[in-house]
Amino acid sequence: MSEKADSMRAEKVDHGVSPSPPNEKDIGHVAKVKGLDALPDPDAGCSDEERRRIDKALVRSLDLKLIPWLTLLYLVSFLDRTNIGNAKIDGLLEDLHMTGGQYNACLSLFFVSYAGFEPLTNILLKRLRPSVFLPIIMVLWGITMTCMGLVHDFSGLAAARFFLGVAEAGLFPGVNYYLSCWYKRSEIGIRAAIFFSAAALAGSFGGLLAAAIAKMDGVGGKHGWCWIFILEGLVTVLIGLASYWFVHDFPDDAKFLSDVDRQRVIRRLKADAQSSAEHEEFKMSYFWASFKDWKTWSFAVIYMGCDGALYAFSLFLPTIISQLGYTATTANLLSVPPYAAAAVLTIFIGWLADRTAQRGWCNVGVSLLGIMGFSMLLGSSTPGVKYAGTFFGALGIYPCVANTIVWAANNTEGVYKRGVTLGFVIGWGNLNGVVSSNIYRAKDKPNYKLGHAVVLAYMICFLLGGTLFTHFALIAENKKKLAGKRDHLIEGKSDEEVELLGDKR
Repeated sequence: MSEKADSMRAEKVDHGVSPSPPNEKDIGHVAKVKGLDALPDPDAGCSDEERRRIDKALVRSLDLKLIPWLTLLYLVSFLDRTNIGNAKIDGLLEDLHMTGGQYNACLSLFFVSYAGFEPLTNILLKRLRPSVFLPIIMVLWGITMTCMGLVHDFSGLAAARFFLGVAEAGLFPGVNYYLSCWYKRSEIGIRAAIFFSAAALAGSFGGLLAAAIAKMDGVGGKHGWCWIFILEGLVTVLIGLASYWFVHDFPDDAKFLSDVDRQRVIRRLKADAQSSAEHEEFKMSYFWASFKDWKTWSFAVIYMGCDGALYAFSLFLPTIISQLGYTATTANLLSVPPYAAAAVLTIFIGWLADRTAQRGWCNVGVSLLGIMGFSMLLGSSTPGVKYAGTFFGALGIYPCVANTIVWAANNTEGVYKRGVTLGFVIGWGNLNGVVSSNIYRAKDKPNYKLGHAVVLAYMICFLLGGTLFTHFALIAENKKKLAGKRDHLIEGKSDEEVELLGDKR
């Protein structure tokens, strides 16, 4: 067997186990990583202990520069897309003379545009640079959010929700792709979890914020729900403008890195066998490579299972709680604890998945909590049991979202292919928000059996079923690679051609 074939076989697919690419401590493996020995090594001559200390300090520096601001951006994003649920129970439908069907249509329009624009946004992110692309879309959606507080009828709200989806489409897939270009596969889980925990915090914080802002009812002749949109939109615009200075570009261009640290970042990515350390020009072949890859669609199925449930939960939780007999303000406040619990578990699962390298089994375990929660909501009429069900529902949804995205990123190689794949996976998942927006119907209150049943089916069939299928399918693929049944893919190819095979090699 050739050394090239042996090296390529070592780059295993993540079947719920993160790949085990070589690290700089393993000199034998590092020598087989294409091009690593040709890169400048600023730490040549350092002992293994010194290398570990330098690497730990570098990662800590990256965390402080990248993670806090990105988490803030997603908190704002999720707050802006879901605060309509808080506005609804504060009188939005009555004041705009809308029916329940029209409200659901407004929710659906957001997901149509949001999902439709996501697959290509990572290409724009790569071409325009993160420090330009992300601030632009934030300012645009902040303006749109502010305008939602100025509408007078259904058509105005519907138009605003559509354009909010267009503007927000680039953030979530963009940031997950961006993080995958900075960190090793074994490091990204906890960081993506911290980033996504902002969604749960947004639900928690959003309930408190909405309850407070709604007290401005009558100020300036505006209803309380109007001020929810206006004030949160203006804050988004300000954060978007500041993001030009706080969002950094990719490793080869980031200005906060010294030349030495830039070399270290690129070396550690190369040692992780990632093509994100390479410079690629976009070609349509990358798009089609992603489109034809079965892993793209298997992860899309898993993601629709958790994302469809996510949006049903986040958009209608205040409504569900209000039907337990609470006032609008109390319902908003009672929506806080389930989200807070979900944020904690999301971060824990991110840490656990990185440490155990078992992303598939983490998804399985967490999804069982959600299945139990929605079973409680569907099968009980006791308010206390149903409120407990919202806790388990949140715990079973939020950790799976971040974990699934990291799992997909770890199994997709190549700068543009990974970006397109994450766009497909997240876009398809978010398209299911159209379903989520229409399953909690006014005529089904107070038990909302249809809504709970659909979410339960999503979690059992797509989240749990899709996870089990993908986990065992990737195990089978790994066995084929280790048995040499994929070696024919690299025969007769140059090193550059092998590199472009990405996760197929």
